[in-house]
Amino acid sequence: MKQQERQPFSETIWDERETWSRDRIEAFQLDALRRQLARVGRTSSHYRKVFAEVGFEPGDLKSFADLRRLPFTRKADYVAGLEAQPPFGALAAVEPGEAVRVHFSSGTTARPAPVLWTQADIERWADLYARYLYAQGLRRGDIFQCMFNYAWFVGGLGATLAAQHLGALVIPASSGDTERQIETIFQYGSQCVIGTPSFMAHMAEAAEKLGRDLTTSRVKMVCVGGEPGASIPGTRERIERQWGAKMFDCYGALECQPIGWDTAAQLGPTLAEDFIYVEVLHPDTREPVADGERGVLVLTHLDKEACPLVRWWTGDMVVRDSRTAPDGRTHARLAGGVLGRADDMLIIRGVNLFPSAVEDIVRAFPGLSNEYLLVLDDSVKDPHTGFLTGVKLRVERAAGAPADLGERLSQRLREKLQVRFHVEVVESGTLPRTIHKATRVVHA
Repeated sequence: MKQQERQPFSETIWDERETWSRDRIEAFQLDALRRQLARVGRTSSHYRKVFAEVGFEPGDLKSFADLRRLPFTRKADYVAGLEAQPPFGALAAVEPGEAVRVHFSSGTTARPAPVLWTQADIERWADLYARYLYAQGLRRGDIFQCMFNYAWFVGGLGATLAAQHLGALVIPASSGDTERQIETIFQYGSQCVIGTPSFMAHMAEAAEKLGRDLTTSRVKMVCVGGEPGASIPGTRERIERQWGAKMFDCYGALECQPIGWDTAAQLGPTLAEDFIYVEVLHPDTREPVADGERGVLVLTHLDKEACPLVRWWTGDMVVRDSRTAPDGRTHARLAGGVLGRADDMLIIRGVNLFPSAVEDIVRAFPGLSNEYLLVLDDSVKDPHTGFLTGVKLRVERAAGAPADLGERLSQRLREKLQVRFHVEVVESGTLPRTIHKATRVVHA
């Protein structure tokens, strides 16, 4: 039997819930939180223990403020849960037999951590992703070339499911095999591509070397996730110019898919507020900050079944904007996307510096390739205290760049960021390329 096709709410909006009033959103969230906390308190041994330790009963939740009685859930809690209850951990709220899929973290800072999904979780995930792709401009019958890695990385299968759910024709290309990716774009007329910002920059560079002009392709949407980039103005402008297409930020994490994606208006990722309850908290006081102020994003699932999270400390610094968007969407947005990681912030002679601020300037500066590297070694540290006194920055010279490129860039960075940069200009092709998530900060 043919499955009934999902019908969009309107010509520009996938789901009616995207237009709910703030009062309706908050009423929905509070009711969903009560049900969700009652369920995880029964089914997750981790949260059953946490609730008991602080004397919290799900029925105690009368307002959103009551949620702050609960402690944060951090990556260390997840890892500890895996050690306590291998192999799927104490945070799991279903038995393995009730799940239909498991995805794993990259394992770059610890052993790969599994996250379970039920069939309902998978269907919810696909519909939310489809909502965002529709908001960005993907339509039934469009050709969608997925260049997220399919090996272990969570994004590839999620994007594929979403595009299929929407009715697009999917090319599951994965990452790598750059020349074939480029030929496929031109031969089959791909209208939407998705991958990491680093791979999209690499594709543009490779296409230029092959003599192929991506701006003449049919690509109208470049969707990116997995690392910062699309919400950094300098990076967005460069890649949009190289591709001749609009670039959209797709923000999620393995533990919470999705969080928020850009719409066609490119005003910052719109949060899935019918899927997650969002707090933005001061990084030191842990108290809520007002809209327009920087804080750490903290998330609670409203209906995730297999591995639900309560007060997940993402570590991502954001600014929330809860005003209704010009297109009528009422869910809050993250103005400027993820501004940096609370634990990635560098302090140089009292100045707080996020690597994303450096990227914005470098990507917009003429005479450079797409690649750069921040190097934190002994040459930029005080020999007595070990504190940073500056930053070493390696960049690649593009063809026709002036001889004093490094001096000009150093001056621009100092003017904009109030930090001393030691700029090393190397020849094109010197710095490492990546087909997945790029490493931009190196501690040497």
